[in-house]
Amino acid sequence: MAQIGIYEKALPKNISWKERFELAKEMGFSFIEMSIDETDARLARLDWPTEMIAKLREEMLETDIRIHSICLSGHRRFPFGSASIANQKKAKAIMQKAIKLAHNLNVKIIQVAGYDVYYEKKSMFSREAFIDGLKESIKMASEYGVLLSIEIMDDPFMNSMTKFLEIKQQIHSPYLQVYPDLGNLSAWPENNPSVELERGIDYITAIHLKDTYPLTQDFPGQFRDVPFGQGCVDFLGLLKTLKRLEYDGTFLIEMWSETNPDFKKEIEAAKSYLYPKLKEAGYVIA
Repeated sequence: MAQIGIYEKALPKNISWKERFELAKEMGFSFIEMSIDETDARLARLDWPTEMIAKLREEMLETDIRIHSICLSGHRRFPFGSASIANQKKAKAIMQKAIKLAHNLNVKIIQVAGYDVYYEKKSMFSREAFIDGLKESIKMASEYGVLLSIEIMDDPFMNSMTKFLEIKQQIHSPYLQVYPDLGNLSAWPENNPSVELERGIDYITAIHLKDTYPLTQDFPGQFRDVPFGQGCVDFLGLLKTLKRLEYDGTFLIEMWSETNPDFKKEIEAAKSYLYPKLKEAGYVIA
């Protein structure tokens, strides 16, 4: 049975977590992926008091909807690979708090942003600093039993499973895994997405479902807010690849409709496009 989840940013922004869980349940999803992005408001979640965490756990049990994963994109602002020592320390502190939060919420997966740096210039130093920060994070994650799963990104540093495997060779731990985004994987012209999935299948913890417009010589690509079916992703082909490879993990519909009053309509349109393809590929939806 394929369990399908919805990204927090697809649901209204200014509602309670209880309302968010109830909405996800109403729309037929099994779980939510929480966002801890680079904004101060969402980074503040890393300092939630014990009472808040206990309340969320209670509400998850009441609604039978879990937070299955955390999308930790706050490292875009404070990256491991930064030339600033202060930013490196901040990156490590963010990760340490995220691991503890995941453990306390019984969240299995932290999706790690595959950026060495985002707002700074890339270099050999930024790559080395990223690997050092990741190695240190993996030690802590292993103590808490939390998986750190690197997302295949909208950034050349980590835009393929092949590049993830280069990092994986440096860090021998079952707590370092990969979280492919079918949109990001498909947008880069140098990738053969099916072959990339084949290469990394042993390390995949979850799959993002998202469409993208590809990079070309005169277009930088578009990695979000592309309506399903209008981009470059061969969803049926890639889902058939995953089924052949016996992938039975979760799928997460990634959307950014949190400020759209017609968010339900957008989500239902995404489901109407994706669910028949999942079924045709051989997946039974929970």
